[in-house]
Amino acid sequence: MVKLLLTGLWVCIVTLAAVYFSVQMSAAPAPVDEAARRKELQTLVRGESITIPMIADGAITGYFLSRVSFMMDKEKIKNTKLPITELTTDELFTLLIGNQMVDLSKPGAFNLEKFRTSIKDDFNKKLGDGLVAEVLVEQLDYLSKEDIRNNASRGNKNPNPGKKIVEGVKVDDPKAAPAGH
Repeated sequence: MVKLLLTGLWVCIVTLAAVYFSVQMSAAPAPVDEAARRKELQTLVRGESITIPMIADGAITGYFLSRVSFMMDKEKIKNTKLPITELTTDELFTLLIGNQMVDLSKPGAFNLEKFRTSIKDDFNKKLGDGLVAEVLVEQLDYLSKEDIRNNASRGNKNPNPGKKIVEGVKVDDPKAAPAGH
């Protein structure tokens, strides 16, 4: 009789332990991080270095040196047959020269977020909504004509880097798509 009672107790303990561990193992899966999921659906499209002349009073006064890259939707970029590099150049000319977003007399007045948003909105308008997820400004500098002359007169030894308008982000992705896809 005691053996039967101990066997029943042992079966109850093993059953309860099995149920407890099975419930623990089958807990609801961790919620999917929406930001991480979106990042998986995007690819980096590296921009090229672009030199844009600054023209004032009918003469070139200096140059903007820029590099802008993009985080784009992988699926939508496959359907886009437009040259990203040329579109980037056009957009930068429009913003830096046409709209004059950079006022060189007020170096601290540059609004980087407005610049990024403007590029993103214009690209999405031209290429289709949701294509550009993020704009990465890697470089935005200004070299005056005098800086260029001084650098040339020194044989380009110890060159003056010019005015750094934006401290850019480093984009090092070996799997990045080239600018033209």
